Amino acid sequence: MDDSEPVTVDTVLAPVDGSDESATAVEYAVAIADRYDASVHVLYVLGHGVVRGMDVGTVDEAAVAENSQGFLEDIGRIADQRGVALSTSIDDGFSQTRKTRHPGNVVLDTADDVDADFIVLPREPVTDAASAEVLEKVAEYVLSYASQPVLSV
Repeated sequence: MDDSEPVTVDTVLAPVDGSDESATAVEYAVAIADRYDASVHVLYVLGHGVVRGMDVGTVDEAAVAENSQGFLEDIGRIADQRGVALSTSIDDGFSQTRKTRHPGNVVLDTADDVDADFIVLPREPVTDAASAEVLEKVAEYVLSYASQPVLSV
């Protein structure tokens, strides 16, 4: 190793979709934040099926809000146990009107918006097709294009 400056991390971004795999990624993000005395920003990315269903009225927006908020509250308890500051946001990863909107873009844009120094995201695909779609697209894209260090767990 050389005498360069030590690694500093102020904000860790953890994109999630409500799956067990994304909850595990948040546990890693919180551990990293704890180690570097940093905060965690959790971005809940809504999947294509959910967004499309809300657009056409076949998916109840209130139920989606309740489910995502419940997941974020569970994540909050993980951060609280370690004394790590946590902020959250929810965004849709797909758009019927903007072809360039991709869940990976949403994650990278959020990383810029919250000035994230580090990104932790799930790597393993899940068996639920709706969740796998979001996780796989985010992981592949973020690993390829992020300017921040990325931990894929």
